[in-house]
Amino acid sequence: MEKDARPNWENPMQFVLACVSYAVGLGNVWRFPYLCQMHGGGGFLIPYLIMLVLEGVPLFYMELAIGQKMRLGSIGAWSAISPYLGGIGLASVLTSLYLCLYYNILNAWSFWYLFNSFQSVLPWAECPLNANMTGPDEECERATPTQYFFYRQTLNISSSIDETGGMHLGQVLCLLLAWVFTFLFTLRGVKSTGKVVYFTATFPYVVLFIYLIRGLTLHGSANGIKFMFTPKMEQLADPRTWVNAATQIFYSLGLGFGSLIAFASYNEYNNNFERQAIVVSMINSGTSIFACIVTFAIYGFKATVNYESCLERTRMLLLNTFDMAEELITQDNVGGWLETLNSTHPEQFAGLSGVLEECDLEAELGNAVEGAGLAFIVYSEGIKNMPLPQLWSVLYFFMLLTIGMGSMLGNVTAIITPLRDFKVVSRNISIEALSALVCVFCLLMGLSFTTRQGNYWFTMFNDYAAGFSLFFIVLVEVVVVSYVYGITRFEKDVEDMLGRKPSWLWKVLLVAVSPALLLCLFIFYIVGYIQGGTPTYKAWDKDLGRSVVMEYPVYGQVFIGLLLVSTISCIPLSALYTYCRRKARPATPEPSQIALREPDAWVVPPSEHCSQE
Repeated sequence: MEKDARPNWENPMQFVLACVSYAVGLGNVWRFPYLCQMHGGGGFLIPYLIMLVLEGVPLFYMELAIGQKMRLGSIGAWSAISPYLGGIGLASVLTSLYLCLYYNILNAWSFWYLFNSFQSVLPWAECPLNANMTGPDEECERATPTQYFFYRQTLNISSSIDETGGMHLGQVLCLLLAWVFTFLFTLRGVKSTGKVVYFTATFPYVVLFIYLIRGLTLHGSANGIKFMFTPKMEQLADPRTWVNAATQIFYSLGLGFGSLIAFASYNEYNNNFERQAIVVSMINSGTSIFACIVTFAIYGFKATVNYESCLERTRMLLLNTFDMAEELITQDNVGGWLETLNSTHPEQFAGLSGVLEECDLEAELGNAVEGAGLAFIVYSEGIKNMPLPQLWSVLYFFMLLTIGMGSMLGNVTAIITPLRDFKVVSRNISIEALSALVCVFCLLMGLSFTTRQGNYWFTMFNDYAAGFSLFFIVLVEVVVVSYVYGITRFEKDVEDMLGRKPSWLWKVLLVAVSPALLLCLFIFYIVGYIQGGTPTYKAWDKDLGRSVVMEYPVYGQVFIGLLLVSTISCIPLSALYTYCRRKARPATPEPSQIALREPDAWVVPPSEHCSQE
């Protein structure tokens, strides 16, 4: 095999930027802050950093080594190790496909909010008029303007997953635009992706830094940052904290999706992937913490504004009810006056029980919001209260779009690269046509997320399409490399590429620590899923103006089961198929046995990738 025949990144920096652009995704901006908030603030950083060192970095290192050594996509790389292991790559491709189906709807929402930011008054800053033009819309009054804009004007959401409805034309057009950009960015494979990542990997840091400076100057930002770094150490005893920390590492670094193997397959054979694995992992985790500080600064501002608004409403209620001079009660002493009036005028005070609000800053800060709620509702509410909100809105949603598009490059590459390794595909379909076919297929399948009940299906995919699969795929990967392929052979491969053997620490982590931790976490994940009972989702109740928890219907539960089983079943079914095929034709060499030595009808030689691109 010619080591330099396969198309390569123009320089190592392109590869690093591609990994950073892929790894630094929307999860860094919304999921990590949510997990930090839910699992004890700064206390969550302890299991997160432990999982990063013991799981994230060594597994990232392993996947880069496999891709760089085999110089094939995930299916070809694992099949080259053993003809029975192609199912690992197939499971990775299917998981990436599921991710592609729903991930780009997030970019569609970012486009929608970005376009709506160019207005004199942000549309989520105030409630629109009702149909009679006599006052604010009733649903918006029961909720908040930001919630109304997201659930009604962006999603036009139904009251449950059972209630069907047509597609939202605006979302359809935004999703189409998102897939057009994805296609253009992956049009020429590594040649076009290598150019795009210079922007998608760097621009978000510019915006985050600007937001950090602005966030720190906002009233109440210190409350949010203090809340973030105040640890609740009792959370460390909860297995869910450790499972969520590991899951965040997998999602954030992109382990198990096949994208890292695909990216590394375009490296120079002697590229120093070891240093790059450490650098990218550190950048990714540093970005998560950096974005978390920015998020909590803005979250502190929002919580403080809501808290002070609550105090002001309480103050005015007391002044009007007890006919007091306005200067007597201030926001600083309203708590004392509540106690005083309750003791001196108990009967009159009791009449306020139905309208008197409980103002609690800690409760405002502790109201954990995940996913779209954080990125599109909480941030929007913070932005509308800033001076020049249109400017901050454009910057924020353009940053979200950049981050999302950067991740989509890796997701699509994880699908296209293994397909290009099939000779029958690469000889008959150009890379442009293949990219177009993948993007069109995902677009058509993703249109279901633009319907009125589409957000509930989006939530289902987001919750169940990848988490369980990633644990299983990565566990099988590390066991295969350490015990099937053999750590000794892996060590020689690394030495062949880098000119030196991996240190004893890498071997200990890959052979003992990572497999043992993954197995424990996998068991905890299954136990937690079983104990959780019937899967639930949050449905929007327009009459209450808030989300309510509902159980998935039977068909939804069946679909969740299919999502969980479809990916992991690829591994045993593929091995069974290979066994039956070998048994039926024992004299015929398997494609995976000759994938790296001589061309056949299954795997395209790396040299043909070069000649065709």
